[in-house]
Amino acid sequence: MAADFRAHPYQELAVEWMLNNERCALWAGMGMGKTVSSLNMLDACFNVLGEDRPALVLGPKRVARGVWTREQKKWNHLAGLEVVPIIGNEKQRLAALRADAPIKTINYENLPWLVDQCKSARKWPWDKVIADESTRLKNFRLKQGGARAQALGQVAHTRHVRRWVNLTGTPAPNGLVDLWGQTWFLDQGERLGRSFSAFESRWFAWQRNPHASGAERHEIKRIILPYAEEQIHARLDDICLTLDPKDWFDLQDPIEREVLVELPAKARRMYREMEREMFTTLSDGESVEAAARGAAVMKCMQIANGCVYHDQSDRDPAKAAVVHGAKLEALESIISEANGMPVLVSYFFKTDLRMLKQHFKQGVEFTDDQQVEDDWNAGKIPLMFIHPQSAGHGLDLQHGSNILVFYSDWWDAEAHAQVIERIGPMRQLQAGYDRPVFIYYLVAEGTVDHALRARYSGKMSTQGALMDYMNRTRRGLT
Repeated sequence: MAADFRAHPYQELAVEWMLNNERCALWAGMGMGKTVSSLNMLDACFNVLGEDRPALVLGPKRVARGVWTREQKKWNHLAGLEVVPIIGNEKQRLAALRADAPIKTINYENLPWLVDQCKSARKWPWDKVIADESTRLKNFRLKQGGARAQALGQVAHTRHVRRWVNLTGTPAPNGLVDLWGQTWFLDQGERLGRSFSAFESRWFAWQRNPHASGAERHEIKRIILPYAEEQIHARLDDICLTLDPKDWFDLQDPIEREVLVELPAKARRMYREMEREMFTTLSDGESVEAAARGAAVMKCMQIANGCVYHDQSDRDPAKAAVVHGAKLEALESIISEANGMPVLVSYFFKTDLRMLKQHFKQGVEFTDDQQVEDDWNAGKIPLMFIHPQSAGHGLDLQHGSNILVFYSDWWDAEAHAQVIERIGPMRQLQAGYDRPVFIYYLVAEGTVDHALRARYSGKMSTQGALMDYMNRTRRGLT
């Protein structure tokens, strides 16, 4: 049943901003109602300003399929603002494309198809485009880059598109370098440079690792120049509105706890051999070898978690070797301390999921099935395993719990933040729960897990954390 909507002051500010700035970005913290604010903006376009051409919303698949339709149906004042997803097989997408509706949504993966369809029809009908989770456009380049953003770039600055809004809560998850591609869709490079190379050469530099040796002495990393951050922010100030939840709500930061896990002696020996020699032997005599330093780091991460592939070509989790269960034991303790409260567990490798499912029979793997999400939020699932790639935008899990455990992790800052926000403080507040959010990190002592923690504690970039870890390894400090 639809409800009456009452806007927060910051949502009124957001709507006014989008109406007054035809091409702009709204950087609002997760859970602040970017979707309903955007729908309110479109409602004003159609019913107050008299704009009659429809709007297109771009988003990750889950968002395009259901988030916007559910939000529209949630509020009484949006009853006449039908949202039609262009989702499914080609026959279903074509039918949705022909439907008469003021708003349509599509996932980023289908953008090349959509642009081709519009070329064939010689018509791009949408003069309002909203790029939900616009970081999906960060890799756009004028002469290269992702096919989806490239396809979208063909129409973004034509006479057919009048309004363009970028929506995200994490505009630069991996650093300011992420901003050029997204901003190009707003101003065609006017503020940050007409090309990515111009942007990069103005505010970044490349630097060799002074501690590297051997083949790695040729490795270089991008660094941001001292004055860049201030200048970039100043150039974007007139088209980007930032709304931080802490400016509007009395939010308590998540309570983070690092749980140190000691590897058994055999596992530690294997880890050290892989770390230094890129080769180790399992207890059954089978060998594990890494072809390059990057592969060695990945295998070190697997060993730290307790299960490792024999080689990169065979990715069958059932054939991977279990080397220890230290992290499983640590997770057992956390579950016990939760005293019946459901626990959400984030993992990265399929081998991690294999171990988790074998050890915790009560655990359920999160899937794209809506029933799983509903059962979790209804308290019917005591333990759920979720991969960051499936824990993205438009997923609300705050009703199920306020406890998250990172069994394992990866270097993607945006995915890391998205997992947290599924049950994060803003989500808890929205749902009416007055309870803190607990986040546990299982960290195998003396392993690359520490580099990951440095990455997400805000201390270092991905490359910086890895470089520091590898340097410490060479000097025997880990």
